[in-house]
Amino acid sequence: MKLFTKLALVSAVAVSSNAMAMQAMDDAALSATTGQDGISIGIAASEIHIDKVHVFDGDGLSASATPAGAANSGVISIADITLTANANALTSGNLADLVIDAEGGTTPYLNIAASVAGMDITMGPITVNDATGSAGAYVAGGAATEATILESLTLSTGATTANIQLGNAPQGAMIVLAGAMTGGLTISDLSLKDNSTNGQGSIGVESIRVTDTGTTDTLNIGADINVTTAGLKVVAMKTGTDMYIKGVSLGSAAGKIGDIAVSNVTTSHMVNGAATAGAVITISGH
Repeated sequence: MKLFTKLALVSAVAVSSNAMAMQAMDDAALSATTGQDGISIGIAASEIHIDKVHVFDGDGLSASATPAGAANSGVISIADITLTANANALTSGNLADLVIDAEGGTTPYLNIAASVAGMDITMGPITVNDATGSAGAYVAGGAATEATILESLTLSTGATTANIQLGNAPQGAMIVLAGAMTGGLTISDLSLKDNSTNGQGSIGVESIRVTDTGTTDTLNIGADINVTTAGLKVVAMKTGTDMYIKGVSLGSAAGKIGDIAVSNVTTSHMVNGAATAGAVITISGH
């Protein structure tokens, strides 16, 4: 789960980094742009490519952990990340649109309404490796110590919307994901590698399609995201979902066991003693 969460975060960072990569404007141009009620920003890009992303763990696995580690620095690496706009486009034709307003009153806040087009996200191998150096200057090891975790992964998303409130958050969360993802969510070309001494096989999946229960092309993405003193808190999966897993194989691509269909998956958590729809995911460092 942590790995897929990191992948989800890496994808979000890739989009946001391009949102910030705007051409500088002089004072006159800036005044002309912002001399209205609020600011609208459109980001046009057909493709974003990242050669490699490294996530360093400076203190490795502690010797007091179970099983015990040696506290050696390590790194998770994701190679060849490509984000391409797909058919689930925004009406503007942009990759992303932002509408920014500052609300006053007794609890002022900055409101950012974001719309992101549907994207196909492909990733090359995801690996774990040794790392050398120190904080601020870690370096990933070479091919000799690199071990593959995932051989490949492709995500296909529909258009999504999010509302971000900073300063105060009367909507109840810093980030609220709302609406439905047209086309649902598809994960394809998934291959999980067993790189242990006795392994060397893989678990393969041709595709996983996730939609709202009873539909074939829609996925509700309602989620609330807050940053608490304990870490990042996400409340998601508030509605029932169906999953169709196609072409599951064990050991090698030739060892297919068939397709798997899972219907009406629901989650709930307790709030003040009452069951509330959705699962709570907390992400923190240690």
